[in-house]
Amino acid sequence: MATPESSKPHASAPRYELLTLGDELLLGLTANGHLTFIGQELGRRGVLLQRNVTITDEADAIAAQFRESWSKADVVITTGGLGPTCDDRTREVLAQALGQQLVLDPGIEQTIADRFARINRKMTPNNLKQAYRFKLGAVLPNANGTAPGLWVEQDGKVLIMLPGPPNEMQPMFTEQVLPRLAALGLLREGEAYVQLRTAGVGESMLETRFQPIFDRWPGLGIAYCAHQWQVDCRISSPDGRYPMTALRALAGECTALLGDDFVCYGHDSLAQVVADQLRQAGRTLAVAESCTGGLLANSFTDICGASKFFQGGIVSYSNDAKMLLLDCPECLLSQHGAVSPECAVAMATGVAEQLGADFGVAITGFAGPTGGNGENPVGTIYIGLHAPGGAWSRKLSYPGPRCAVKQRSVTAAIDWLRRDIMREARKVAAPLAN
Repeated sequence: MATPESSKPHASAPRYELLTLGDELLLGLTANGHLTFIGQELGRRGVLLQRNVTITDEADAIAAQFRESWSKADVVITTGGLGPTCDDRTREVLAQALGQQLVLDPGIEQTIADRFARINRKMTPNNLKQAYRFKLGAVLPNANGTAPGLWVEQDGKVLIMLPGPPNEMQPMFTEQVLPRLAALGLLREGEAYVQLRTAGVGESMLETRFQPIFDRWPGLGIAYCAHQWQVDCRISSPDGRYPMTALRALAGECTALLGDDFVCYGHDSLAQVVADQLRQAGRTLAVAESCTGGLLANSFTDICGASKFFQGGIVSYSNDAKMLLLDCPECLLSQHGAVSPECAVAMATGVAEQLGADFGVAITGFAGPTGGNGENPVGTIYIGLHAPGGAWSRKLSYPGPRCAVKQRSVTAAIDWLRRDIMREARKVAAPLAN
């Protein structure tokens, strides 16, 4: 076990607050993904977001909440309300609250005009509203939209104002905001913890397996986060007594206990891990889906460079589609049904053969809330796997909401593929080791 570093006094952590603005959030028309994203990104750098408040678009409500947050926090982040329309008031309200003047920035104005020209649309006069910035502040360029972010350092605090659309806010936050905050010493340069990503083992069992190791390391910070079919374990040193090298060594000890239940270190998705395995092995994949309706294929096409390993996917919802597109025998479907191990294997084999792939994965089942029978109630899923070593099926039972059944089925299918690729790699490597 590593020896703890000498104790050092630690300055109190800066307080971060997030204000998410927009009636659409409070009405439930839009999910508050800003909290999830920003909280996660700050957490990776050792910062716990102390509070998130969602506010209406009304000027008085924005002003009141900002004044309260500004009095308590070291860093205040806002999202939304920077656009061109009448309900976008954040810039003006906060400038007044801080006693700052807004000035028209010709550079921003030109950037907005150039963007409209590129997309061949007329720029209306109200878009000039987005070209104003704080006189005593900086601009965060927006490569994906018209409203730039704004940065103000005042009263020993930092105000960060970000646009609402996630495709604009997220890259701005990771590429500009985090480096600026790190330069000011308000968060770590790199990640503050080591994360192990696991699959196929439950949260309580994972803790049971790890706890004897953790008991030897007093003062550790341990956090578990369960997803669909997956559990992450984050290991940190809140008081700084253990260096990152010691945490990585500890994580390695935990990994040795997991075997094939270990997916990766960090934040890669199961699909990304499988993509890396396939590329490394020079293998290809095709998928066939019924009840998941394309989610499995989407998991892989979300990955940049998927064409290197992903041959394609077929959504064969009806029996006719299974026969026509996957060459599933009509007699098989008549005898066993579309939700059966036989059909899952036929779909996996059919898509691998039709698309010329080394691996074929198929999902069929009753996602609910209707359907099912005595033998296969709602939530019954069959996964088929066609691999160089053979073809198999697996039965799963996932009672629950339709969307959850679909997502868990996709995760389980990708995990089974991951494990089979690992098994094949070990089989190939064994003779070479002798």
